Amino acid sequence: MEVLGVLVFLGLVILFTSFFTVKQETAAIVERFGKFQSVRQSGLHLKIPFVDQIAKRMNLRIQQLDVMIDTKTLDNVFLKMKVSVQYQVIRNQVGDAYYRLENPQDQITSYVFDVVRAEVPKLKLDDVFVKKDDIAIAVKGELQEAMQSYGYDIIKALVTDIDPDEQVKHAMNRINAAEREKTAAEYESEAQRIRIVAVAKAEAESKKLQGQGIADQRREIAKGLEESVRMLNNVNIGSQEASALIVVTQHYDTLHSVGANNRSNLVLLPNSPTAASNMLNDMMVAMTAANKLEQADQGKMPPPPKQHNH
Repeated sequence: MEVLGVLVFLGLVILFTSFFTVKQETAAIVERFGKFQSVRQSGLHLKIPFVDQIAKRMNLRIQQLDVMIDTKTLDNVFLKMKVSVQYQVIRNQVGDAYYRLENPQDQITSYVFDVVRAEVPKLKLDDVFVKKDDIAIAVKGELQEAMQSYGYDIIKALVTDIDPDEQVKHAMNRINAAEREKTAAEYESEAQRIRIVAVAKAEAESKKLQGQGIADQRREIAKGLEESVRMLNNVNIGSQEASALIVVTQHYDTLHSVGANNRSNLVLLPNSPTAASNMLNDMMVAMTAANKLEQADQGKMPPPPKQHNH
């Protein structure tokens, strides 16, 4: 009875060890007496107990390997570059992927180091940032050619980080800040120039309009004075008396205007009753003296040279 129980137990163990399952996106490598026998895909499978062994379960999903590389650019700047390689086991080459490479990640890392350290020293630091996609394409091309024979497909290679030395980054930031300050200064100077030109144009236009206004004002004043003198002459008032009357009137109008403005500065003007007559007399004397000087100068002028007829 005990022997039967042992046999039943061994039978159950053999039965259960004869079946095995493989998960989705996984491949199982089965060996028989240490020799490759078959590759089993996802699902339920049967193997010979104690004869067939599962050597490895290979992951068929896309995997990613991040490689950090220290390298130097053409302008002697040291930097750290992070290259992310996405790879996948080729489904019909699972055996090659397992048996031909002991450590595929080390193999991929070696190729990435080789390509990056061959490409980056050809470029200056600024070009490394601009042409990082070209570096990634070169890495993928080299890996694709080398790894396919080992059962691996390179899906994508990405340059995910470029990290120069800390002092270099500070220098680049200072250069960028200086360039931006230069641009800001140029824009500010241009804005200042535009403001100055606008103010100058406005002032010129204002002066022009002001001059036109003054000219029109004086023209109207002259017309008014002419009309006033004509009216005074019609009532038998002489030109000199009319001029005196007009000067007196304008004199007191000026005093009235100055006194009416509470913000006017201190102005000293003669305000005696004879002030206007004195100003008129002074003007007449000055005009008479000017006329005499002009006549005297004309009298001293040498006569024109005589013309001789030949």
